[in-house]
Amino acid sequence: MSSFEIIMPKLGESVQEATITKMFVKLNDQVEEDDMLFEIATDKVDSEIPCPVDGKVIEIRFKENDVVPVGEVVAIIALGDADDVEEPVKASAGTSVSETIPQEAAGSVSTSDIQSASGRFYSPLVKSIAKSENITVQELETITGHGTEGRVQKQDVLDYLSSRNGTTVSAPEVKTVSAPSPAQAAEKPKVSMSIGAQDQIVEMDRMRRIIADHMVMSKQTSPHVTAMVEADVTDMVNWRNKVKDEFFKKEGTKITYMPIIIEAVSKALREFPGVNASVDGYNVILRKNINVGVAVALPSGNLIVPVIKNSDQKNLIGLANDMNRLATDARNNKLSPDDIQGGTFTISNFGSFKNVMGTPIINQPQVAILAVGTIEKKPAVIETPAGDAIVVRQKMFLSLSYDHRVVDGALGGAFLRKIADYLEEIDSNRAF
Repeated sequence: MSSFEIIMPKLGESVQEATITKMFVKLNDQVEEDDMLFEIATDKVDSEIPCPVDGKVIEIRFKENDVVPVGEVVAIIALGDADDVEEPVKASAGTSVSETIPQEAAGSVSTSDIQSASGRFYSPLVKSIAKSENITVQELETITGHGTEGRVQKQDVLDYLSSRNGTTVSAPEVKTVSAPSPAQAAEKPKVSMSIGAQDQIVEMDRMRRIIADHMVMSKQTSPHVTAMVEADVTDMVNWRNKVKDEFFKKEGTKITYMPIIIEAVSKALREFPGVNASVDGYNVILRKNINVGVAVALPSGNLIVPVIKNSDQKNLIGLANDMNRLATDARNNKLSPDDIQGGTFTISNFGSFKNVMGTPIINQPQVAILAVGTIEKKPAVIETPAGDAIVVRQKMFLSLSYDHRVVDGALGGAFLRKIADYLEEIDSNRAF
């Protein structure tokens, strides 16, 4: 009888792994199509995974709180009449690893076998060392990990080999042009520090740990450069103040400054496609679609980046509706996986916290991110028919961090200036 493998899905372009937060099924349960199998969580979104077929659960390879790489088999469903199915050998909490692995595989195993034979997570680097040094799965299971949540790190494996062989072992050379996974990024030297008697130690939650790894990976991957301009947004402020009541009355949603900024960014990305891009080794991928993500602060203090798809094809009403819906869903933990995938450019609103400017970190695998500061009234010199005059104007700083591997100063500067131009040239009589 045939069977169906349930694979850990990819819930975001930069997501490499997910945590199983809840299992809804047990071994030998009969399931139907669309029954919920398990709940997973990433730094982007929490999601329930439905069953795509009818059948019987004959194998569950991971348990609650396990961190599972994208693409790994989580469970196996027997199709058709479950009574005719001969159940395969299963690894569970009460079964030793040696009982689930054929005797001929007791020696070295492939990197894919390591993960499937154990419920424990191993980074690609650790699995590579284990394969090259002929470390069995049984041996890996005995190694004490000193990484986050007890994960086995490169140094843990090297220390084990040193004690086993009585010699110093160097890690094999690993060549790659892609960004390291969050698990690999976590394998870095720890900074020694002293802790006072009155100090409080607060462990990072799951989302904050993955955000931290992603930010470090971004700085290690992209050489960041930040350019800034100060835009005169007096006309934008005046227009928004003039239409906001009518907009809410007619459309049933608020018009903030963010949809106007997204509109300007989308227009500029159409003119400068080199910024709407990603880097893959020595290849530059120019994205066809313009999908703008906006960082949203969550009640927990963490951030999430919902994405407005094809933002260049939407008017202000569509952008305002999408932005308000996504922000509300983000704060209520109701974003779908599709809401946070496919972003090609990101905006971070430093101004929402009354900050003047900032130097944001690029949201990989994108090549640029825009920070918008708070809007302030400032004295400015303007030209009039009667001569120069000092008047009060509404000013806002725009900061663009870009990946200097593919975005040079001329491209980054011209793109940023174009965004400012669009914001400064808003027609006070425009319709929404």
